[in-house]
Amino acid sequence: MPDAETRAALEVISRFNDVFNRHDVDGVLRDGGGLRRRGPRRRALILLQEKQAMTYQKPTDEEMKTKLTSAQYDVTQCSATEPPFRNEFWNHHEPGIYVDIVSGEPLFSSTDKFDSGTGWPSFVQPIEKDNVTELSDTSHGMRRVEVRSAHGGSHLGHVFPDGPGPNGLRYCINSASLRFIPLAKLEEAGYGQYRALLEKTVEPRR
Repeated sequence: MPDAETRAALEVISRFNDVFNRHDVDGVLRDGGGLRRRGPRRRALILLQEKQAMTYQKPTDEEMKTKLTSAQYDVTQCSATEPPFRNEFWNHHEPGIYVDIVSGEPLFSSTDKFDSGTGWPSFVQPIEKDNVTELSDTSHGMRRVEVRSAHGGSHLGHVFPDGPGPNGLRYCINSASLRFIPLAKLEEAGYGQYRALLEKTVEPRR
């Protein structure tokens, strides 16, 4: 069930589409009695509608226990930490995006991934800042900043101020909290809006 903000956005988009569709004839638009091809405004509206239609929600605990492996459940729901160098994505360099294994919300891009030498996937920044939240973590006698997915509430890892990017941050993330969507399957999986971002820099940071 979409939240109130999403429902309101979709209602506005629907009204715009109704106006456009009244002038739409087999992929063209009427203009002063003539015909012209569907313009960028129409295409942009369709892309916006697709993006807004994607909602990210946390499944029930029973559903997660059925869907997730024990390692994925322990990491995302119990804040466990997987072992370094023995996880799925620490040395993964294929172009694509990484989404929350629980909710599917986009989290990180291969274009922001780098080899930190720690044995965990590391990124200089999230692909969508609003999808990543930060919390104070004083467990294990340390003061750290925990990062979680905003919609799914999944424990992802921690962020440290020693990264190579312009913000000087290193997002140290558990592979078990991520699902990888390769560049070639973005549209099929519903993340086509990120293709342009990835195609700007096909080779990820090493």
